[in-house]
Amino acid sequence: MTFPAPRAHSLKWRLIRRLLALQAALLSLLIVSIIAALYLGGHLLNFESEDVTIDALKNAVLRDANGGLAVRETPELIKLRTTVPGLWYILRDRQGHQLIEGSPPSHFARIGDALDGIGNARMGWNWGAPPRPNAQMRWVGSAAGEIQVVTGPGGEAPLRWLIQSVLVIFASFVLPALVVMALATLIATPMVVSRALGGLGTVAAEAERIDIDRQGTRLPTALTPTEVTPLVDAVNRALQRLDEGHSRRKRFLADAAHELRTPIAILQTRLETLPGSMERTRLLEDIARLAVMAEQLLDLQRLERAPNAFVRLDLVAIGRRVAIDLAPLAINAGYALAFDTEAERVDVVGDAAGLERVLVNLVQNAIQHGGRRGTITISVGSERIIDVIDEGPGIAAERRERVFEPFSRLAHQDRGAGLGLHLVREIVQLHGGAIAILDRPCGTCFRLSLPMPT
Repeated sequence: MTFPAPRAHSLKWRLIRRLLALQAALLSLLIVSIIAALYLGGHLLNFESEDVTIDALKNAVLRDANGGLAVRETPELIKLRTTVPGLWYILRDRQGHQLIEGSPPSHFARIGDALDGIGNARMGWNWGAPPRPNAQMRWVGSAAGEIQVVTGPGGEAPLRWLIQSVLVIFASFVLPALVVMALATLIATPMVVSRALGGLGTVAAEAERIDIDRQGTRLPTALTPTEVTPLVDAVNRALQRLDEGHSRRKRFLADAAHELRTPIAILQTRLETLPGSMERTRLLEDIARLAVMAEQLLDLQRLERAPNAFVRLDLVAIGRRVAIDLAPLAINAGYALAFDTEAERVDVVGDAAGLERVLVNLVQNAIQHGGRRGTITISVGSERIIDVIDEGPGIAAERRERVFEPFSRLAHQDRGAGLGLHLVREIVQLHGGAIAILDRPCGTCFRLSLPMPT
């Protein structure tokens, strides 16, 4: 069972979402705390105990049979009389009708007459010696018409008033403040994150240039944030381990190739002294392939150490030299070897020994897999193209890319190690060129393309 790869998350948007959530939570908590403190302290905004009494009287007042003012016994009014000791109020209309309950303080008894032109007033103060009681006056609409209510402290403000006030405060203060902070966060956070992580762009650009041929490359840590530095240091340590392993591998290949040259040369000399036979021919082919492989390993190591030591070369001369050197081996294996060129000279920039090894290996591959019949042709084109063509069974299209992989062989009975074509591609790539296998009616064509010399 396969699981989908986790999606990458943007650090900027993650910070924005979390900052917005934090701001909203803190702002809401602050407002709720203030409201709760005011409510528990009995000073909830503009909600006073008189508001409860006025609200209850507004719903209870009515006209009696004579047109005067009266109150009906509503549950709210009954509750006020039970829970508020010393409840008092004064009701009057604009016609001069008046209704008094309880014992209003003397300084509030006739104050309503002087406030006919005022819709709402709060009277009294909380300082002085002794402090005087407070009162509130308000003109309200009721079943008896417009009524002036003057009353002192009454019942406790109901919870629904608190909820309504919280909603009003949220809509009028919290929400606008949150919108302003959200806009500031949306604008500022990307700028802050981009500036804080600006050095990662340099690190990423340097990481893009890391290549097997550029050993010793390390990611810079001077521009990275402190939180990211451990990751960059871990990557640098991993790169160091890879460089050390690559160096050990190259040293092993170079040492192995050097050690193999002497026994291969001795074995080849001894085989050449044997009487001519088919078995002797096959053994000489195998020894030649081993010698070529050892030389290619040495050439590859030399090119990797000094890729800039390329010089101007003549592809025609290299192709002709390889054809002359390998003609006896091809003839002994049952082939004709031909050399063809479109120009007298084709210039390239590269390493002569490396390019010669490429052609030698391609011809050796043709000898090995060409069916021991027909002609092997080395063709040099004027556009820095070399074709090595045989008339063998060919290579299936689906296997053409795999033959360049290390230790890949066309058949299990092949006696080779599967390194020849891989080394060919490595040397060609070091020269900035490309190698491909072309379609042919029969046989195989390896095409080597090299860049224009500069």
